[in-house]
Amino acid sequence: MNKILKYGVILLASSTLAACGASERISNIGKAPEMTKISNPTTQREYQPVSLPMPSPKNTMPQKNSLWAADRTTFFKDQRASDIGDIITVVIEIDDEAELENETSRSRSSNEEAALPSALGYEDALDRVLPEAVDPTSLIDFGAGSNHSGEGSVEREEEVSVQLAAIVTQILPNGNMVIHGSQEVLVNFEKRILQIDGVIRPEDISVRNTISYEQIAEARIVYGGEGQITDVQQPRYGQQLYDVIFPF
Repeated sequence: MNKILKYGVILLASSTLAACGASERISNIGKAPEMTKISNPTTQREYQPVSLPMPSPKNTMPQKNSLWAADRTTFFKDQRASDIGDIITVVIEIDDEAELENETSRSRSSNEEAALPSALGYEDALDRVLPEAVDPTSLIDFGAGSNHSGEGSVEREEEVSVQLAAIVTQILPNGNMVIHGSQEVLVNFEKRILQIDGVIRPEDISVRNTISYEQIAEARIVYGGEGQITDVQQPRYGQQLYDVIFPF
């Protein structure tokens, strides 16, 4: 009874929320969407300060009688990412195409025969043991055969062209840098998600502070979406469950 009451409360709350959303949409029929007012985002109730990896403080004061600063690696300032918290642009240009075909064929056959034409004269007495008359010259005749053939083909073509800003989150002991970047774009109830993780070498960073995806070790690239269109493209939960448990 408690479970039924609990489920009833959840269903009632869900229905109430759905009704509120529907009533709000009905009230906006024929009206242009309202623009969001410009305000200080830090004063909003849902605002949360951003916390990201940052480098330890460094002495940036120039030495006495010198224009050289302690944090400089070259005389002219290098704009490329080199420390925790720095930003680097990742260029993703994927244009892969693969085609694979396999064909297998297998066959097997066997035949076994056995005869007992004479056995000390007792071969004529086999019809007394077995229910019917027996021909001693043809006691056993066994044969078997099997055939198997299979064909498979895979054809894949992928093309992705995007750029994404990533943040240096860790400096490894050998000088390589761990990067992480994510981007979300929401348009008409559909959210596009792009994410990149991996390890890069400082030497591979270009003078424009960019790096290509094929120079990222242990690269993890995620490109997908969430929303109404994505939900429609997926089979319903019942159909997915049926595909899993149905054995035929």
